Amino acid sequence: MERIHLLAAEIFRYSYANYEDHLGINERFDALMPRDAEMLETALKEKWPVDKVARKLDVSAEVARKFLIAAKEALEVVDAENPAESFRNAVRQSIKLALEDGIDTTEAIENLVIQICYRASDFGLLLDKKGHHLSQYSRHLRKEPDIKYYEEYFEEPFEK
Repeated sequence: MERIHLLAAEIFRYSYANYEDHLGINERFDALMPRDAEMLETALKEKWPVDKVARKLDVSAEVARKFLIAAKEALEVVDAENPAESFRNAVRQSIKLALEDGIDTTEAIENLVIQICYRASDFGLLLDKKGHHLSQYSRHLRKEPDIKYYEEYFEEPFEK
């Protein structure tokens, strides 16, 4: 999968594995969603008005707003500095959404667990694609807020 496919998967709420399974057999996944993802990324970079995005996507302004928010969040995941940060951003987003929707029932908690498991699956796919192992990201996954980590203590996950 290329970056644009990851971005489309994030924007349109597909797991990476599910999205990848549809590549090469479904025009929607091969061309249409990547086209819209690219347009949304451009709209964010160039700060298009919502009405322009709505016209380009042929949707209401409210739907266009939601797509722009989804694209912004997708970029935080796809363009993270490494797969561990991508995973952390994705889990954070899942938790925020669960809190907004209310997480006061057993079903809501189970739905959050499912979403986190999907995010773990996406993380695994990213690692597989790079030929990396989870242990290479141990320090990144254990990173705590407001604690300075120095580069010499981090594994270099992108170097073989």
